[in-house]
Amino acid sequence: MPMAATLSVVIPVYNEARTVTAVIERVLKAAVTLPREIIVVDDASTDGTRQVLQSMPPGEIRLILHETNQGKGAAIRTGVAQATGDIILIQDADLEYDPRDYPILLEPILEDQADVVFGNRFHGGPHRVLYFWHYAANRSLTLLTNFLTGLNVTDMEVGYKVFRREILRRLTLRSDRFGFEPEVTVKVAKLGCRVYEVPIRYYGRTYQEGKKITWRDGVAALFHIIRYRFFD
Repeated sequence: MPMAATLSVVIPVYNEARTVTAVIERVLKAAVTLPREIIVVDDASTDGTRQVLQSMPPGEIRLILHETNQGKGAAIRTGVAQATGDIILIQDADLEYDPRDYPILLEPILEDQADVVFGNRFHGGPHRVLYFWHYAANRSLTLLTNFLTGLNVTDMEVGYKVFRREILRRLTLRSDRFGFEPEVTVKVAKLGCRVYEVPIRYYGRTYQEGKKITWRDGVAALFHIIRYRFFD
């Protein structure tokens, strides 16, 4: 990784008017010395998120607008296609993940130890205790992913994933919704990437607080793991 490496933070957003400003402020304050760009992709929000983003000071973010709702994976693809940084970091817009963890997420790549870094919500960092069945589903899907790919990741569904730019450019990503997580995990394994995990903070939220993922996405993740391991 060159000494003058740059960072692109890609933030997919859908109906996060309550939190998106705070997330961007925290990204701007993150203790990272790399030059950075913040690419926000609004996935056709209907709750005022778009207006909040359009009112932000010029130059703070690069705002890309989807005119129809396409899903988190599609928003990530749009942001990645526009990213110019040597390193690309995916940041959710819901305050579940803390930009104070950027230094530990970036370190393995900057030290040329990793091509891809996953956060780990359940090992070493403080995390909110919520939803046993979500945890059990995540563990099961992670175990299946490891079995089929030969990886040994602990938290496949984690939202914090960081990539060398050239790695993402070598992948053809197709998932539109939350299938991005299993798809990209399977595909970086097939590419033979060096994958690291680091402990992160996790402030999970309830459905009353705006959580969007459901059991249907868990079933879809199972389909995606098998599809992208054997048929794509």
